[in-house]
Amino acid sequence: MSSNGSERHENDPDVVRRLLTTPARWAVVGLSNNPLRVAPRVAHFLQSRLSMEIIPVSLRGDSVLGATGYKTLGEIPGHVDVVDCFVNSQKVGAVVDQAIAIGASAVWLQLGVIDEDAAARARLAGLDVVMDNCPIIEHRNL
Repeated sequence: MSSNGSERHENDPDVVRRLLTTPARWAVVGLSNNPLRVAPRVAHFLQSRLSMEIIPVSLRGDSVLGATGYKTLGEIPGHVDVVDCFVNSQKVGAVVDQAIAIGASAVWLQLGVIDEDAAARARLAGLDVVMDNCPIIEHRNL
């Protein structure tokens, strides 16, 4: 059973810093072209301000911000460094399991996305985990 409480989670500041300062490929799950959603803004920030490669992943597989989109993490060619999760807490466990399966290096669960069991599985598989956090906010704090 997943823990989906609203409490703040302690994330390792060194992991956060490394993920935000090391050039990497970020698969952004839940990224669409909908300007009313937060994901496009965060993805644009990662791409333009932090020089990260963005890989959109959504049910429709739409291309976003000039990047080819995919329907699943498993369709992405090459290594994925960070899987950034813009899905609700009830669905994020499956995304984390896919991240583990493709050999991603880290998972980043956005603000309000909390699944302690999925985070524990990711850590056990050797992935870095950031949970209930936003890259834009954390970058301001660096």
